[in-house]
Amino acid sequence: MKPIILILSIIWSTVFCNQNTNEMIQNKTIYQFQAEDIDGKTFDFENLRGKKIMIVNTASKCGFTPQYTELQKLYESYKDKGFVIVGFPANNFLWQEPGTNQEIATFCQKNYGVSFPMMAKVSVKGSKKHPVYEFLTEKSKNGYADSKVKWNFQKYLIDKDGFLSKVIPPATKPFDKEIIEWIERD
Repeated sequence: MKPIILILSIIWSTVFCNQNTNEMIQNKTIYQFQAEDIDGKTFDFENLRGKKIMIVNTASKCGFTPQYTELQKLYESYKDKGFVIVGFPANNFLWQEPGTNQEIATFCQKNYGVSFPMMAKVSVKGSKKHPVYEFLTEKSKNGYADSKVKWNFQKYLIDKDGFLSKVIPPATKPFDKEIIEWIERD
């Protein structure tokens, strides 16, 4: 009788632990999130499964705003190779993104030809931080590292499996060697 109980306990704990491990892994990927896009539609990160993702907080009136040009070129260069950029406008730094979603969309299209996915304006820090940014900045949620969004145009790189793999400072330009090597690496 004891060997049967022991065998059943081993089987039970293996199944239970594997199920919890799978849930824990899924909870540390970007795929668990949805966001409202700049047009008010639901954007599901699950639809990006298998792609490398750069998430960047943006602003229209920042010294780094010209990075939109390079971000668009980077997106165009690699979008057919499994890479996508997702922009999150935010007004957290010196009120440099004061516009409405419609004004932001018009600004991005008119001035920079932005065609990569843009989300609705969010908060990337503080008590109203968007859940995607909670994930990106808290090691307990992303399994990689704690970080703070230091300024507009900070970049978060998500690998093909949905895991956070790098945090790139705002001043680092989109065509920086570190970013290109990361995109091109399998």
